[in-house]
Amino acid sequence: MGAGMTIASLIDPIPATPGPVRLENAEAWLQGRTLYGGASALIAYTAAVRAHPGLAPLRAAQIAFSGPVGESFETRVAVLRAGRNVTQLRCELVAEGEVGLAATFVFGAAREANAVHPAPRCEPWPGVPEDCEPLSNPEALHFIGNFELRRAQDETGPGFPLVRRWLRLKNEQELDPISRLVLIGDTLPPAAMRAMKRRGPLSSVNWSFNILDPEAETRDGWWLAETASDHADLGYSSERLRLWNVDGRLAMVGMQAAAIFG
Repeated sequence: MGAGMTIASLIDPIPATPGPVRLENAEAWLQGRTLYGGASALIAYTAAVRAHPGLAPLRAAQIAFSGPVGESFETRVAVLRAGRNVTQLRCELVAEGEVGLAATFVFGAAREANAVHPAPRCEPWPGVPEDCEPLSNPEALHFIGNFELRRAQDETGPGFPLVRRWLRLKNEQELDPISRLVLIGDTLPPAAMRAMKRRGPLSSVNWSFNILDPEAETRDGWWLAETASDHADLGYSSERLRLWNVDGRLAMVGMQAAAIFG
């Protein structure tokens, strides 16, 4: 991965005071004409925590992808509520006068557990990533070129709308665990693509996620990602997203509306 493709090129330009930002070589993180959703979400998260240092760990977020965000934009950050344990911030990325991304971040301090219910492992478990089939990346410049992918299911082609892949960043650098989850949690395409009658574009409309372990780590950078369509019709799909570490521990869960064109 070239110097222009580094994660640092995404987050180093984000200032502590909200305002104009210009990214160098942003095309390395593009998906079509906009930044890949995880990249733009990471930018918004970085803007929020730099504007308000000392926050508790991120627990949840709701993100709306309302327009394209490219190399130039403005960050806006506002406190919605600051309580004793929970703080909610709103961050917007504004490009050419239009809001391209609007995010609400929920930061919460840990408390003594009054309910304990460990999440189940992924079933069927695909085996360790080293034993799974490597997948090639597109030759064209595209955000997925920043990832190494391996197959994590036997099914290929059209069929039941569920997609599982092992993935890891090719050049992770020094990302903290939460920033890493935000960046990689939206990597896979909507699973509804496997139920499409004909080829056509798909687009994420929003992304809502909960972080189950703000200190989540894994082995050798590998994470098992899943997207699954619960319902697809009338041009939209309701998608579930999950992310496990290599030991089968669920670290992040999400939900997404995807627009299905064509």
